[in-house]
Amino acid sequence: MQEPLKPHRRLDCTGMLCPQPVVSTRSVINDMAQGELLEVIATDPLAELDLAVFCHKTGHELVHAERGPDTLRVLIRVSPRPPPAAD
Repeated sequence: MQEPLKPHRRLDCTGMLCPQPVVSTRSVINDMAQGELLEVIATDPLAELDLAVFCHKTGHELVHAERGPDTLRVLIRVSPRPPPAAD
């Protein structure tokens, strides 16, 4: 039996509507280290799609998404940061 993944941080986005769950997720991820897991809890029906697109565009890994009766739980693994652009 596989041990459940334990997030390093948890972000409660319940009651937030698009685009706020993604905006909040981006802000929290910017303060996290590569490889850490962020758990996002949301109630917005489009949050799963929005967070999947966010991960695809930014290179973070959507590890797990689980929809409950009233909430969505998403685990995101923080990817390496790209190097700063040269001037």
